[in-house]
Amino acid sequence: MRKINNIILHCSATQEGQSFTVEDITRWHKARGFRTIGYHFVIYLDGTVHKGRDISEIGAHVAGHNAGSIGICYIGGLDANGNPKDTRTPEQIAAMAALISGLKAFLPDATIHGHYEFANKACPCFDVQKEYNDEKL
Repeated sequence: MRKINNIILHCSATQEGQSFTVEDITRWHKARGFRTIGYHFVIYLDGTVHKGRDISEIGAHVAGHNAGSIGICYIGGLDANGNPKDTRTPEQIAAMAALISGLKAFLPDATIHGHYEFANKACPCFDVQKEYNDEKL
């Protein structure tokens, strides 16, 4: 197993309420030259968690930080006009919290971050540190 130091949260940068799948994201990432989907997990609008890359594989979701991280992406992140917005459904919020808690049980030393901490992006369009500080897990 590779050493995982970070759990990095993302959004799909798609408009609120639009449904997309792992297969859609895989197609987008392949079009960008990736071998397959870059994320390890994708959370659909209904809160179901779907597997992307196996966590034993290095992801392709944060330039320069993939080797030691797991990438989690929720579907959404943009309002109807294409502006950054926390569009997570209540189901996505609950699923993300449960997934992170499960990963932290398996990887207690891993820290949680938003993509914006490593790149000039709004992704995942909410304050990750405020929502997922260690005291709340």
